[in-house]
Amino acid sequence: MSESHATSQDRPRGLYFEEFEKDVELVTPARTVTETDIQLFAGLTGDYNQLHTDVEFAKNTIFGRPVAHGLLGLSIASGLGARLGFIEGTAVAFRELTWKFTGAVFASDTVHLKIKVAHKKAMPRLGMGMITFDVSLVNQEGEVVQKGQWKALIQSKEAKTSPLMRQD
Repeated sequence: MSESHATSQDRPRGLYFEEFEKDVELVTPARTVTETDIQLFAGLTGDYNQLHTDVEFAKNTIFGRPVAHGLLGLSIASGLGARLGFIEGTAVAFRELTWKFTGAVFASDTVHLKIKVAHKKAMPRLGMGMITFDVSLVNQEGEVVQKGQWKALIQSKEAKTSPLMRQD
């Protein structure tokens, strides 16, 4: 007697290009930014600007306290999006982003991501399509602190094989 088990190669967790619907919005779980996040990001990037790392210096700025690095917010946004799994196994490439920093992110802020399908362009000969997502990082007060567009190539359901997999 043999049992059949599905493997991760049977069906990706993510959605295929055709399964995305224009104007559908996804919302991620929230995540709280910590002082440790800010310090670790400073260490990873080498950006030890006093605005991010020096409490006494930051007290005398318009913010009154240290501010998270803008790129830390973008990185957290990317991670929050990944937690949804909506392009896991179907994303072929992250092609482009435009991004604006519209507010400050501080340690103890709790942020979540809103992702909306803004545009779809099918590329059937390539077995994929380009999706433009409108993306907003929102804090616990409902303020959009960062926003922009992400463009990604997403595998088509009709593709014979995944463009990501080697064809040996």
